[in-house]
Amino acid sequence: MGLRFSARNQLTAKVKSVKLGAVMAEVVIELADGQQIVSAITRTSAESLNLQAGDDVVAIIKSTEVMIGKNE
Repeated sequence: MGLRFSARNQLTAKVKSVKLGAVMAEVVIELADGQQIVSAITRTSAESLNLQAGDDVVAIIKSTEVMIGKNE
């Protein structure tokens, strides 16, 4: 069964690394074009998902605010 989400910003990626801390985990994912995104999730969630380097994942970004910057 596939899941559908209301969040429109969904990026397919591959897990590059998972660094487990006492409470939190740092998950680095890599998009197809080589860009990387770092996510901080609970250690429990990382273990529950059994996240490991090489796993295919979807980053779901839900935010009420997006900032844009431009060089002048």
